[in-house]
Amino acid sequence: MILIDGKKAAAELREELKHEVSSLKKKFNKVPGLTVILIGDLTPSQIYVRNKEKSANEVGLKSEVIRYPDTIEQKVVLEKIKELNKDDSVSGILVQLPLPKHIDKQKVIQTIDPSKDVDGFHPMNVGNLSSGYDSSIPCTPLGCYLLIKKTEPNLNGKKAVVVGRSNLNGKPMTQLLLKENCTVTITHSKTKDLKSECLKADIIVAAVGIPELVKGDWVKKETIVIDVGINKTEKGIVGDVDFDEVSKVAKALTPVPGGVGPMTIACLLKNTIDCFKRSQK
Repeated sequence: MILIDGKKAAAELREELKHEVSSLKKKFNKVPGLTVILIGDLTPSQIYVRNKEKSANEVGLKSEVIRYPDTIEQKVVLEKIKELNKDDSVSGILVQLPLPKHIDKQKVIQTIDPSKDVDGFHPMNVGNLSSGYDSSIPCTPLGCYLLIKKTEPNLNGKKAVVVGRSNLNGKPMTQLLLKENCTVTITHSKTKDLKSECLKADIIVAAVGIPELVKGDWVKKETIVIDVGINKTEKGIVGDVDFDEVSKVAKALTPVPGGVGPMTIACLLKNTIDCFKRSQK
């Protein structure tokens, strides 16, 4: 079995992006800028934003984090986003989720200029992706897609099963696989006989948030399995795939942690650079 090393793939992608930023700087005499808005003091969000900042600086991006207390009024956040939309030094804007209850997530996402939406959540980017047009692609499914392509460059005609139908991962993942001429089935926690659906798959992407749901006898030989799940359990952090069982049958498998996670941040940097390039055209 091939263990798909997300840390290694992310390091290689960051190295490529570093060279790209360097050549963009020579060409345009400026570098792409990423601004992150962090509201409140949730520990996972703090850690995630710190990692984003560190990675952005590593590849040579201009990076800024705007921090607000979780009591901040929604209108202040929306005004700040509008200000950043007009700022030419900002190529990408990201508002770290989850948000406090009194702030309307949909309103926040829709206020971000679609051309600076590095998360790929704006309805215009969602529509462009599903129509096959140029768009920002959500970072986690983009990371999954790049890991699949690294393992199997030709996906033509492959049968893919996506477990999970979220806007964050399941739906955009489906669009990316359709673009590669895969036959895609979207399944979820309410699907009848999920096991038999998975057994037909050449590619399984599990992103449903149920610890170790996908078992060894759900997977046929030669299947590529991408585990997006991060679940806290008594035995520590585990994915949506039973690693010990599935690793005995799958052709390739991502570990948790160290699989999809590192690629998510690397893809955020890629999206920022892509937004910058589009803005210079």
